[in-house]
Amino acid sequence: MKLTRKMVLSRAKASELHSVRKLNCWGSRLTDISICREMPSLEVITLSVNGVSTLEPVSQCRQLSELYLRKNRIPSLAELFYLKGLPRLRVLWLAENPCCGPNPHVYRMTVLRNLPHLQKLDNQTVTEEELSRALLEGEEVTGPGREGTGNGQPELSYTLTTMNATAETQGDPLSYGEEEASGIQGQLSLKPPSRDQLPSFSQREAVSSRRNRVAMRSQLRGPCTYFPDTLREEPGCRPSP
Repeated sequence: MKLTRKMVLSRAKASELHSVRKLNCWGSRLTDISICREMPSLEVITLSVNGVSTLEPVSQCRQLSELYLRKNRIPSLAELFYLKGLPRLRVLWLAENPCCGPNPHVYRMTVLRNLPHLQKLDNQTVTEEELSRALLEGEEVTGPGREGTGNGQPELSYTLTTMNATAETQGDPLSYGEEEASGIQGQLSLKPPSRDQLPSFSQREAVSSRRNRVAMRSQLRGPCTYFPDTLREEPGCRPSP
């Protein structure tokens, strides 16, 4: 059902739309509230228990301070984009909408990150601590949907919060600074081995190895050198059979 001019004036007991300041349309089976664009003086509106699916019409109500939308059909928190331009909005009731999702904490943090001037959300007072946490744990609404998508819906920027980013990059060597990298190299023993860690050979073994090389070379013919240990042969040289 569409909210009409006649319904607005009758319920608000006003003569003109631009003079309407308070409007109660609770449980009126409304799906279209586009007429709100013609009510710039609106301060309080109750639209709970209806079928409203977009907040775009109320984006023109610059004087709006209280918005009640419990039990409607708001599909996504991206719709918050249309409320970000309302400087006087202090009370919002958005609970029991599809946009709330399965995680109440993420929902509340996202709303408060995008609407930090709220004093009460879903009938619960907003605290300073929540506002601080919302900056880290909420998702930012960046703007309307991309052109060409055909839905005209705003988008959420799913950027990682500081906490999530820290958790993801904790094991990524590329994310460490110079000091962290030095510490990692130390833990992985990426330093030259100490003298006592190097394999030791006795003097007798060294002399024996040298004698074997000399005996091998003496078997060669011609003025060239053949080294079987390196598999390298000088041009024109062949080892003796």
